[in-house]
Amino acid sequence: MADFTWPGEQLIAAAQEGDVEAAAALVSGSHPHVQRFAHSLCASPQDAEDAAQEALIILYRKIGMLRASGALASWMFRIVRNECLRRARLMLRSHGPVPDIVMPSFEDEVLQRLEASRVATAIAALPADQRRVLIMRDIQGHSGRMVADALGLSTAAMKSRLHRARTEVRRTLQGMPDPLPGAGHD
Repeated sequence: MADFTWPGEQLIAAAQEGDVEAAAALVSGSHPHVQRFAHSLCASPQDAEDAAQEALIILYRKIGMLRASGALASWMFRIVRNECLRRARLMLRSHGPVPDIVMPSFEDEVLQRLEASRVATAIAALPADQRRVLIMRDIQGHSGRMVADALGLSTAAMKSRLHRARTEVRRTLQGMPDPLPGAGHD
């Protein structure tokens, strides 16, 4: 089972004080999270791998700059995001602008945002226990066992809540009007 917890405060503190073994363990323990951030933010798998490696190098070199040990995840997220943006800018400079056929139209972007808003509204309307299970399992990608353990549920109870949540979101989305009048039913 994958471990979805960030390294603990004691390890971070030891790394900040110059403990080389703690710093190595911190980098190793942060690697899966940093990689997940990078793959969700970067344009290509190669850029994601490079951004993750760069972020881990920065973590190793600059752990002393981290002000609060509880801020490790947000600090690493910012580093990965900035590295992905830097790589995207480099690609644009070296290859020129991306052809129009690859870029979605403004109308498509608006429709995507409206659809995302509909989904977010449907998820927000769920009871809290169902919403937590759905977010942890389907959005954050945690394993069923990890979600059940984190919420203090049996696997069967977690699956039941997840099924009810998915069914309710589907029912809500099917009952919602189209994002724009006349859209979607040609």
